[in-house]
Amino acid sequence: MKLSCLVLLLLCAPVFAARPFQRTLTSPDGRLALRVVFDTRITFSVTHAGQPLVQPSAISLTLDDKRLGINSVVRQSRIRTVRDSIVAPVALKRRVVPDQYTELTVECRGNYSLIFRAYNDGVAYRFRTSFPDSIIVRSEEARFEFADDPTVYYPAVQPRADADRFHTSFEELYQVQPLSQVPDTALAFSPVLVAASNKPRVVITESDLEEYPGMFLAKNGTALTGVFAPFPLAERMTQGEFPQAIVTRRADYIARTTGRRVFPWRVLVIGSDRDLPSSDLVYRLGAPNRLTDVSWIRPGQCTDEWITNINLFNVSFRAGINTATYKFYIDFAKRVGFERILLDAGWSDYLDLFKITPGLDMDEVARYARAQGIGLSMWTLASTLDRQLEPALVQFQRWGVDFIMTDFMDRDDQLMVRFYTRIAEACAKSRIMIMFHGAYKPAGFDRTYPHAITREGVLGSEYNIWSHKATPEHDVLLPFIRMVSGPMDYEPGLLENATKDQFRPIAGKVMSQGTRCHQLAMFLVYDSPLPIFSGNPSQALLEPRFMEFLGGFPTTYDETRILDAQLGDYIVTARRKGQDWYIAGMTDWTARDLTLRLDFLPMGEYEAVRCADGPNADRNPVDYQFSTQTVRPRDSLPVHLAPGGGFVVRLRRK
Repeated sequence: MKLSCLVLLLLCAPVFAARPFQRTLTSPDGRLALRVVFDTRITFSVTHAGQPLVQPSAISLTLDDKRLGINSVVRQSRIRTVRDSIVAPVALKRRVVPDQYTELTVECRGNYSLIFRAYNDGVAYRFRTSFPDSIIVRSEEARFEFADDPTVYYPAVQPRADADRFHTSFEELYQVQPLSQVPDTALAFSPVLVAASNKPRVVITESDLEEYPGMFLAKNGTALTGVFAPFPLAERMTQGEFPQAIVTRRADYIARTTGRRVFPWRVLVIGSDRDLPSSDLVYRLGAPNRLTDVSWIRPGQCTDEWITNINLFNVSFRAGINTATYKFYIDFAKRVGFERILLDAGWSDYLDLFKITPGLDMDEVARYARAQGIGLSMWTLASTLDRQLEPALVQFQRWGVDFIMTDFMDRDDQLMVRFYTRIAEACAKSRIMIMFHGAYKPAGFDRTYPHAITREGVLGSEYNIWSHKATPEHDVLLPFIRMVSGPMDYEPGLLENATKDQFRPIAGKVMSQGTRCHQLAMFLVYDSPLPIFSGNPSQALLEPRFMEFLGGFPTTYDETRILDAQLGDYIVTARRKGQDWYIAGMTDWTARDLTLRLDFLPMGEYEAVRCADGPNADRNPVDYQFSTQTVRPRDSLPVHLAPGGGFVVRLRRK
């Protein structure tokens, strides 16, 4: 939905044979400059406040019979300035999203053009073609050239024994190296962060990914270059617990597509440590909402039982995948203020969504959930959902399911990208929200399909079951890198908490590294309109004040501000819902003392309820304390964060 638009359109006279063609776009605030040169090659470069950020970087698109971007002949160009806003159906960071930029469109002889945009928080470009017939895209050149050997934060794909290098769950730790030391063999999935000394950060990613493979990145000299999975020609199904389709033969091209289309945006999100976590540039660049009715989309908190392996206690029944257990989860959700529960993997045969696990009466669970006013959500295996899609959605509707998860895609070639659109459109017709696990980053998909409400594509809580990977250092990197590309399903809320030395990965007795309040802060620091609580309800019921505090958190917000942040070290986020404000902070393994300035608050008195690391949290990370005080905008709040710690402050106007 658009609020207002003031557009200035400047048409340049046709230039046809003129070369080189040069234009410089500036961001609305004048700080970013995007310079475009059309000569024998097309290149772009970026400066910030006069400082070079991106050196001249080549752009081209190779089709079956031509290469777009080589010896281009510019026919005409036009520049427009846009001062607009988007009202978000699902308010991830803010309800009203300012959409302000300067845009250059350059039309070239040969039925193609390039579109460039300069925003205050980044730049982007894309190809547009207007061929009458379908086309084959052999390759794309997307080069990002840097000087001065910046530091790169990148998630490298780990090779699988049973598949090629383009198969990944998109769940890896960030490796941190100077660009010169990144191995030439490393393949990273985006987003990737580039940090040069005394310059703004640059996050490389994409948006409006549709009918096209996603962009990986690899080092090439002093540049990072786009790499794209070739089109799948043959697949086989794996054996094992969670079967999935593995590509066994690929084409010598990356996409076969319509000739009249726009291609994905290549995006550079640019800003300081405080800017990146609050940027919604990728969302703005996504294709506009395609749903005519969004009234049925209901964000809210959800439970999950898979990470803790349903290891309940203080109950009168045998816990497991059965009717009594899910009634218990429904009662728990209602007790603490959550909107729904998830029935994770195991409620049915993985290969047949109509073969319900013995001991589970889904009709009774559905009836009970309706009576308690709690929503039902269901896990599905992607290959099974795809095969049984239409009847499964009918069954889900009959049970009153309003949200499903589908899992184990582990690819982003063109064929798999089509799967996301097909599933999202089918779910929209059935008024069912969808979350993709084993998934690539959102890339603006949540703007186009707002019921695709969150997504995995992140190394999150489940890794505590079997590894040491989910550390506080990793946790505080995510807002600056992965979260820049859209909402992420980390699944926080583990209630067994450990120091670095105490932590052990134990299935069924899962703990997290860092403090209880570190887990609590994730619900507010991380963007996800449908966060999933992964803790053990039996433990949670022993701590009613903590759980009711958590259960009262909103999951969508009218406004978001980053009050303080340092890449990979800590972050402090403030969010507003109505007149209430929530401030949350997280740190790495370094203890910190921070001071929260409240001068962003409107005038008045506020009740500040704080849940923060307790005095013994450095030795026993479960330790936390509540406190309440009255504050005003002129006040400041000191807060101590234990190693791996966190805090949350709720501010309500008196």
